[in-house]
Amino acid sequence: MKAPIRFAVLGYGHIGRRHAQHIQANPEAVLSALCDNDPNVKKSAPEGIPFFEHVDALLAAGIADVCCVCSPNYLHEAHCIAALNAGLHAVVEKPMAISSESCDRMIAAAERSGNKIFAVKQNRYNPPVQALKHLLDSGGMGRIYLVQVNGFWNRGDAYYAQSTWRGKKDLDGGVLFTQFSHFVDILLYLAGSISSAKGQIRNFAHQHNTEIEDTGSFSMVAESGALVDFCYTTCAYGQNMEGAISIFGEKAAVKIGGQYLNTIEYQHLSDGSLPEINIAAKANDYGSYQGSMSNHDQVIQNVIDVLLHGKPIMTSAAEAREVVRIIEMMYAAAKQ
Repeated sequence: MKAPIRFAVLGYGHIGRRHAQHIQANPEAVLSALCDNDPNVKKSAPEGIPFFEHVDALLAAGIADVCCVCSPNYLHEAHCIAALNAGLHAVVEKPMAISSESCDRMIAAAERSGNKIFAVKQNRYNPPVQALKHLLDSGGMGRIYLVQVNGFWNRGDAYYAQSTWRGKKDLDGGVLFTQFSHFVDILLYLAGSISSAKGQIRNFAHQHNTEIEDTGSFSMVAESGALVDFCYTTCAYGQNMEGAISIFGEKAAVKIGGQYLNTIEYQHLSDGSLPEINIAAKANDYGSYQGSMSNHDQVIQNVIDVLLHGKPIMTSAAEAREVVRIIEMMYAAAKQ
């Protein structure tokens, strides 16, 4: 039997805790270290796990094979490259970075080191997404005409008060990076990349505490020629409302919906049918707000499957970089 993979978690906030929990639950993984520059975080860390307050000390300890980069958006590049240069593989939370140039430097560091970058895009594992992906790949929808993406969530003042980097343009990047990069990724995963975009963004309800938009509406064209409508907001009143993608093709129409792309809400196929999938919300619950579907157990398993069992990476660094490029294109095309 091959030795278990040793994981270090860098950034022990909400999402870092999620990584740590799933690492500890996996029999082929070991949680070998935690790192956070806030010493108070150590109080909530599992007993017996080495805890570091500085990245350099963590990487110099030589007690990990993989580093899960769960730090704020603007630190992903530096932390990923440091881990790669120290001989570790890197699991990088979304977004991969907040510029395509940063992604390029990360990919170059991986190539130099011979180590791998695993991009966290856990919504790809959602059963409705997988069912629709299989239908598309098998040609069951024929030519795609139109794709509609809706992300209608809520992020109130309490969310932005939790961390000083949230809502800061140079540190956060904007809600397309922080909240809705998963939706851009599912668009890429199911319908291919985007060749052009135009749209508008506004900051309606968060002008007092953010430097970024909270609402956007875009009309785009996929490289396949399909039209794409992409709307999002963090102003859904009181709670998250919907995370959905509808695809209209020559042989079928399908809508994946729910709050977190967790149900098949509509389907009409020329041949056969998709499974009836209606998963009770399995969101990442952070108390004052909820995030995307909690499939981080499968993200960790994919890392193990690649490193121990020779299976393919679910989301490559190149794909994660393409998500960043699309977001940059959207922002560049937006009128405010």
